[in-house]
Amino acid sequence: MTHDAPRLLACGDTAFTIEFGARIDPALSARVLALDAALAARALPGIRETVPTYRSLTVHLDPLTADPEALGRAVLALAEEPLPPVAASRLWRIPVVYGGAFGIDLEAVAAHHGLDPVSVIERHAAPEYRVAMIGFLPGYAYLEGLDPRLALSRRPHPRPVTPAGTISIGGAQALVASIAAPSGWHLLGRTPVRTFVPDRDPVFLLRPGDRVRFVPTPAEDWERLSAAAEAGETVAEWSEA
Repeated sequence: MTHDAPRLLACGDTAFTIEFGARIDPALSARVLALDAALAARALPGIRETVPTYRSLTVHLDPLTADPEALGRAVLALAEEPLPPVAASRLWRIPVVYGGAFGIDLEAVAAHHGLDPVSVIERHAAPEYRVAMIGFLPGYAYLEGLDPRLALSRRPHPRPVTPAGTISIGGAQALVASIAAPSGWHLLGRTPVRTFVPDRDPVFLLRPGDRVRFVPTPAEDWERLSAAAEAGETVAEWSEA
């Protein structure tokens, strides 16, 4: 199997990016996470933070401690090595109330695909997803693994506000939204789980490499679960691989 050759892209004097390709592909994501883990294990001087995405890893550095060009070349050389894959991480079971006021686009998505809403829920909840990246806004979890039969271009007119906890799809991606924000994605449901809490440790509940399963949950359970989450309970169930 052939692989894209990684590229080193300069991002000023305090960061650079190692890019593995130009597409959403689980194989590329696995290489990104493998490089991220390898850098964490080596603890190279000067690295402040690493930011994995679907297809690249950005490295933030202290230019007073490390030479950006030299460090970039060293990380690129590491990226070209056959790094061991990252072992499967935590599995989260996240409750989701689908449809109605919680997922206002469910019926439209079903109609677009010639399905009934129950079938959309079943197809959305069936896969085991993998968190590919955290980004765009704090705690936003972008997931690989959406059933391709549910793939759908984003809305032509984004909404100015969508609720925290929204479970949505856009293109071939799935998302767990952490805060209220504008969005052009299709809203299928909502979870009471707080994936981003600034004064909690950890601040972000999900991390790249985690696995996720969505658990369809009755609307009558929302108030109880939301109150528990507001009180600090995780609400989502998890287990180690």
